Amino acid sequence: MVNEYEIKKQICEIGKRIYDRGMVAANDGNISVKINDNEFLCTPTGVSKGFMTPDYICRVDKNGNVLEANGSFKPSSEIKMHMRVYQQRPDVNSVVHAHPIYATSFAIAGIPLTQPIMPEAVIALGCVPIAEYGTPSTNEIPDAVEKYLPYFDAVLLANHGALSFSDSLLAAYHKMESLEFYAQLLFNAKQLGGPKELSPEQVQGLYEIRRQFGLKGKHPADICVGGKNSCHACGGCATAHNGGAADSDLVAAITKKVLESLGK
Repeated sequence: MVNEYEIKKQICEIGKRIYDRGMVAANDGNISVKINDNEFLCTPTGVSKGFMTPDYICRVDKNGNVLEANGSFKPSSEIKMHMRVYQQRPDVNSVVHAHPIYATSFAIAGIPLTQPIMPEAVIALGCVPIAEYGTPSTNEIPDAVEKYLPYFDAVLLANHGALSFSDSLLAAYHKMESLEFYAQLLFNAKQLGGPKELSPEQVQGLYEIRRQFGLKGKHPADICVGGKNSCHACGGCATAHNGGAADSDLVAAITKKVLESLGK
């Protein structure tokens, strides 16, 4: 089992990666890792993620209360958002929040990443919805994100940035990296006249590949079982932000698709 100091070093390494790749500026972004059911390591607020050392990393409990912090360091002001993910997703062991340029641009424009344009993005990432805007460091963001947690492993934050989460720190970071690459490709394709999307049949084929691989996490392939429809086409993950649908409408749409797939 990896000891706590090694995990702190890994957090610093991932922090440097997101900083070096321009996914954050100045002191933006935050990272956390689950140690056990009541202990979590997280990056401090007010510190550049590109210049951290292990002694910067804070330890908090499941409510975000400080268990350990050196000197003037304090846990990220967005720790509430991280804790909500861990509460709703027991399979998640790490959360990454950043402001990647292309993905955040889509979040600012109010455009979810739902267009199926390349196999790797469809298989590994699936759709990326937009959670409604919330004031940073308040419960508004966790409340907005919560409805998407049972179905997706990455979420855009309206006018804010992006959030990714997975069963390991490296996997959570890779989802953020894939999310930004997907957004950049989609942006570039739009400048060239618009992307040629994969067909519903092709998307379903990719969903089946994912199922065969047994990949972990939440994904449209878990919802859109059978048939020609997919979450990439139905718009279900976009309606809560683009169109103002209520939570019950989103749940009803997902439930309907599951029942259809079961022949009921």
